[in-house]
Amino acid sequence: MVTKRTKEILRLLDEHYGTEYRCSLNYNNPWELLVATMLSAQCTDERVNQVTATLFKKYKSVEDFANAELSELEQDIHSVGFYHNKAKNVIATAKIIHEKYNDELPSSLEELTSLAGVGRKTANVIRGNIFNDPSIVVDTHVKRISNKLGFTKESDPLKIEMDLMKVLPKDHWILYNIQIITFGREICIARKPACDKCFLNGLCKSSNL
Repeated sequence: MVTKRTKEILRLLDEHYGTEYRCSLNYNNPWELLVATMLSAQCTDERVNQVTATLFKKYKSVEDFANAELSELEQDIHSVGFYHNKAKNVIATAKIIHEKYNDELPSSLEELTSLAGVGRKTANVIRGNIFNDPSIVVDTHVKRISNKLGFTKESDPLKIEMDLMKVLPKDHWILYNIQIITFGREICIARKPACDKCFLNGLCKSSNL
């Protein structure tokens, strides 16, 4: 059951950030979103967008990535960090998508998470943004702020996801992540939360005021 307090938090998030599904990663098709999301692990979306602006011009298709030279792709994505594993996983996943799925991304959580380098978080990004399948993405912002708001007491992403599925209405599962990312960057900043400027201050269980 969605509580009155939760409804008010979501109403304020909607009021401040709107209800449009706006992914912060730039992409032109489902495959590009998958690659961008894989590259975003422990890296800022801004950096990923800088890298993919050139990357997606060089590798124009799933097949191009599948046939990429590992050492060359490593250099192409070097600045996103963990480039060796990321390059290896992108190539391996591209080969599977090209050979097994005819260049089309699978839609189920099980199929997506069976791909190299694709965990639950990445799979849920694809399910929510590409297939409009209600899903909750637990990134660092969602993990930290959901605890502050009292939606969960867990630290494990899977347990947090399960808790949020219980307290949030399904029509906000995808939207919550999009809104919380912006909220975490602009107001509830990890190193120094701007509690005095926070529109959720009266509803937050961890307010510094």
